[in-house]
Amino acid sequence: MRKVMVLEDESSIRSFIVINLRRAGYEVVEAETGEEALDKLHENPDTLVALLDVMLPGIDGFEVCRRIRATNPRIGIIMLTARSQEMDKVTGLMNGADDYVTKPFSPVELTARVDALIRRSSGGTQELPPGTISQPPFLLNTRNRTLEKNGQRIKLTQVEYSIMRMFMENPGKALSREEILDLVWGRDYFGELKIVDVNVRRLRLKIEDSPTSPTYINTVWGYGYKWGF
Repeated sequence: MRKVMVLEDESSIRSFIVINLRRAGYEVVEAETGEEALDKLHENPDTLVALLDVMLPGIDGFEVCRRIRATNPRIGIIMLTARSQEMDKVTGLMNGADDYVTKPFSPVELTARVDALIRRSSGGTQELPPGTISQPPFLLNTRNRTLEKNGQRIKLTQVEYSIMRMFMENPGKALSREEILDLVWGRDYFGELKIVDVNVRRLRLKIEDSPTSPTYINTVWGYGYKWGF
């Protein structure tokens, strides 16, 4: 199983990240301080990606990043920051980070970033075959128009497949019902918008762990839907 370390001193945020990464099929190592993170990485040399919060007591995320990179050029590093200043992003990248995510972030976006970084890393898994979109636990094959969740095939209608592809190609983006209608049914379709709601409801029954409390396809009230939080 792919292993990820999460360094975050706020327990509620850390738990939120850990739950979603585990749900996506990752093994997670947790750390609350920079010192603990460095020790955990020493104990878990097979860790593929480290998620590092910037603002920490003691050794901050930038320094942890610098120390990790000084001894391990292969591990993927993503900085987690609540700040939006450009300098924070530059500082993280200059210290050896591969990517950054600004809080608050969608768990779907975060797992997609982790998965992409693992695939790019020389110590990660092999590149996905052409024509596939991976957002753990889902794998969409655009050549044979199939969907898998945790390796298990999910049977979809052609419309459901088109909706699923649209969402996975737009993680975290709120899409209006009108946009979904145009993207899936085409601009020549003049039916009612409720066909979008009906098909989303059917798709949720197939892909969600709890269709009444969806994790993946979320409603944007009065507007439409988006993939992730």
